Amino acid sequence: MPFFHHPLAFSALLLAASMTALWLASLPLRNASIVDAFWGCAFAVAAWGAALAAGVPLGSPRTALALAMVTLWAARLSLHLLVRNAGHGEDPRYAAMRRGHGTRFWWVSLFTVFLLQAALAWAISLPVQLAVLAGGPLGLLDGLAALTWLAGFGFEAIGDLQLTRFRADPANRGRALDTGLWRYTRHPNYFGDALLWWGFGLLGVAAGAPWTLFAPALMTFLLTRVSGVSLLEKGMAERRPAYRDYVERTNAFLPWRPRAAQSSQSEAPRRL
Repeated sequence: MPFFHHPLAFSALLLAASMTALWLASLPLRNASIVDAFWGCAFAVAAWGAALAAGVPLGSPRTALALAMVTLWAARLSLHLLVRNAGHGEDPRYAAMRRGHGTRFWWVSLFTVFLLQAALAWAISLPVQLAVLAGGPLGLLDGLAALTWLAGFGFEAIGDLQLTRFRADPANRGRALDTGLWRYTRHPNYFGDALLWWGFGLLGVAAGAPWTLFAPALMTFLLTRVSGVSLLEKGMAERRPAYRDYVERTNAFLPWRPRAAQSSQSEAPRRL
């Protein structure tokens, strides 16, 4: 069988082609941020690409469950990011990279932004892809995977919705959201994203590939140490001292009941 005929190889090539097309679109727009809205879709592309390349029966219970889970998550996340980022221009992260690389950014961005995300999406989606390819009936572990995914999906979606509504109210300008899910974790959307990926990991285990648990572990690492919590909060307490009160009271990632703030600013208005 030629290499590109293998379902996993085909999904990798499909992701690379999709990201390359997106990169070409970003050049005249001078906006590499369009890759963010495609991040969720990339996982659905990988899963559906593997399914179609292998010709697996889409009605097989595990195949149908895996495709439904990844498609629903991808559609919600991509739509959320598309609406949130509309009209805001290029993300400051990419704008800084553009300034740093100058005229070479058009070429550098292909590898360091678009194809890198294609590679990450392919690797992290392996438990989903293998569950799709394995097919078969559902068992107790599949049920646990679905429940874990559902809890994470709900946490992520509700967290994003609460933040969107909070930011839409002009009266909240400059203030910190510390109600709802945000009362128990400073990043409920990231926690929910990580949790649902552990659901996908369990689905990979149910499909006979326990080694794919590296994927949710990698996603959790990225969310907590690279592009999520760590990046968002970098220097925030120094720039906005009142934020320290919220940090003292609220876990960064894992939800837990708020602590009593110890700082002298605990009675000051909470602002971001």
